[in-house]
Amino acid sequence: MTDAAPPAEQPSPGPSSPSRFLISDLCASLESYLPLEQVSEVYRAYLFGAEAHQGQSRKSGEPYIYHPLAVARTLSTMHMDYKCLIAAILHDVIEDTPIAKDRLAEVFDSEVAELVDGVSKLSQIDFASRAEAQAASLQKMLLAMTRDIRVILIKLADRLHNMRTLGVMSGESRRRISRETLDIFAPIANRLGISSIRVELEELGFSHYWPWRHLILERAVQKASGARSELLAGVEATIKRRLQQEGIQGEVKSRCKNLYSIYRKMKEKRRSFSEVVDVFGVRVTVDRVDTCYRVLGQVHNLYKPVPGRFKDYIAIPKANGYQSLHTVLFGPQGVPLEIQIRTEAMERGAESGIAAHWMYKSGGQHPNSPANLANDWLQNLLVMQQGAGNPQDFLENVKVDLFPDDVYVFTPKGRILTLKRASTVVDFAYAIHSDVGNTCVGGKIDRRLAALSTPLRSGQTVEVITAPGGKPNPGWLAFVVTGKARAGIRGYLKSLKAKEAEALGRRLLSAELNALGSDLAQLAPAAIVGYLDDAGLPDAAALLVDIGLGNRLPALVARRLVGGEVDSAGAAAGAVAEPHPHRFAIRGTEGMVVTFARCCRPIPGDVVAAVFSPGRGIVVHRQECRNLSSLETRRNKRLDVEWAPEPDGDFPVEIRVDIGNRRGALAVVAGVIAEQGSNIENVQSTEKDGSTSTLEFLVTVRGRQHLARIMRRLRQIPLVMRITRVSR
Repeated sequence: MTDAAPPAEQPSPGPSSPSRFLISDLCASLESYLPLEQVSEVYRAYLFGAEAHQGQSRKSGEPYIYHPLAVARTLSTMHMDYKCLIAAILHDVIEDTPIAKDRLAEVFDSEVAELVDGVSKLSQIDFASRAEAQAASLQKMLLAMTRDIRVILIKLADRLHNMRTLGVMSGESRRRISRETLDIFAPIANRLGISSIRVELEELGFSHYWPWRHLILERAVQKASGARSELLAGVEATIKRRLQQEGIQGEVKSRCKNLYSIYRKMKEKRRSFSEVVDVFGVRVTVDRVDTCYRVLGQVHNLYKPVPGRFKDYIAIPKANGYQSLHTVLFGPQGVPLEIQIRTEAMERGAESGIAAHWMYKSGGQHPNSPANLANDWLQNLLVMQQGAGNPQDFLENVKVDLFPDDVYVFTPKGRILTLKRASTVVDFAYAIHSDVGNTCVGGKIDRRLAALSTPLRSGQTVEVITAPGGKPNPGWLAFVVTGKARAGIRGYLKSLKAKEAEALGRRLLSAELNALGSDLAQLAPAAIVGYLDDAGLPDAAALLVDIGLGNRLPALVARRLVGGEVDSAGAAAGAVAEPHPHRFAIRGTEGMVVTFARCCRPIPGDVVAAVFSPGRGIVVHRQECRNLSSLETRRNKRLDVEWAPEPDGDFPVEIRVDIGNRRGALAVVAGVIAEQGSNIENVQSTEKDGSTSTLEFLVTVRGRQHLARIMRRLRQIPLVMRITRVSR
């Protein structure tokens, strides 16, 4: 739910521009750090862009070229290289003008063309919805970013100027764009350590999406600021005097937390504004790392530290490369104050993050530098892409990974890994390597065995136990929290499902061919190739997967392959097929492509039937299941099946027990079920009246005989009045 528009006295969000920023201003700025020949190339790009956008204007009425010029201005303050600035000026040319990528490569070079293409949306493809189109465009941009980080820097500068001028858009558009900014772009800026852009994106997004909340919080901060200004000035002066006495050179200044950060902390930790202790604080900037720790000792001598509120982000940087010492002190009058202590280089890194790699070339090789940490994250994006089923899945994985409330844990060899809060042993395993995650079977936390779902805490040492036969469990998706782990598990299950679908498709097609007096080995290669061409499939394996997933009926495919008259369109799983007496044997080991209907819970020994479900494979029902009656008119999707002579595995079934309402009754029934070698997966209890209760158990059995033994034994319990098998 979004807020209504604020009252008229609220200032319009975003900084106001007293005068128009011109190309001459940009060139003058660039001359401070770029050679003249490169500045000339930027000017040439401006002339090219101005001509391409000739006649176009923004919703505000200003000529369109002012927008890319403003984007380049933001990047120039980050001292980006000239090709990045050229791409910034031309970033909308491919998307909004007839000029193609090849033309840009010809006029400038392929590097510039690739940068511009990476920022451009996918406008040539038809999508089913705005959400799908948005996800696909963001996926394209993020994958382009993995090849060249400058793509996202251009996009962040582009989004920043759009947010500064968002007031001309309709209310619905403002909310949609602001939501996307808060969900995607501000977190990306944070993940890359660019706080100068992140803070403004958050403030603008917050003010447009929740205008009332922004206004109320802004007034609260202004009121508190007036009350605490004298106190902060006193703390500043006291720290400055102490540093001078100790001969320490440094800058001391007070600061205020940005409004959106305050809002998020209040919301996530369920605190009132008065309970947020780091709204105001003091930042001390010095020359060297060892001086930071000297200053820490001095401020702890001046004011008592709050226990448990010290964080050393210098020794263990944040995931985005941020470094600083944070400590909360009991200030004058007992008011808690946060003190941040950092070097000048850390201050630059906090403002520009990954962009500091271009501004200050030294230090980029440090493993905890923003450039290297950003590169690690980019590699994780590629892993997520490989495991994602579609652009929207990929985007959800990225969103999960963009909000790391960090936990710092150690490998047995002392390497530090930064993970998202509530990460588990499985998340840790995938953070080490995808292969480690895929073969993980157990873990140790501080040398003690721990469940794979155990949440990790900072400072713990974690060891992963792997086995050659280990494989991901679908249940892991219920507790993993990192995008890399989620993508790795889904990617493995996707490939496993494809293998199982191919094996099932081979069995189904072979059974149909045998019924027609043929088999796969006897088929003419020309018939197979002709069918694949007509169906638009790359190879026979893809055809078998399609059959196994229920997308094509094996009977129709078999007839076509042996020379029948069914065309390729009829081979899809919507055409009519005649039933035949051959029954397909269910072994219980088919995996994810054979599922057992939850409505009737078929088990070995039941008379069963199955239906094809596109994308899922085969769904098996009991013959008497009332849901099958709706399929009588759609026999094309029906499959005659039977149980194999010795099915393998345990099968879930539901039983309902009416029992006298006595203390310990549930324990007695559960004990009997366990004695019969069955596992209870779920139980629900409902009190019918004061004297009786109904217990519904989901238990696993090997077949009807096993279930009959359990039910016979339960009937022998004096408290049991009735027992039935449940079919919904």
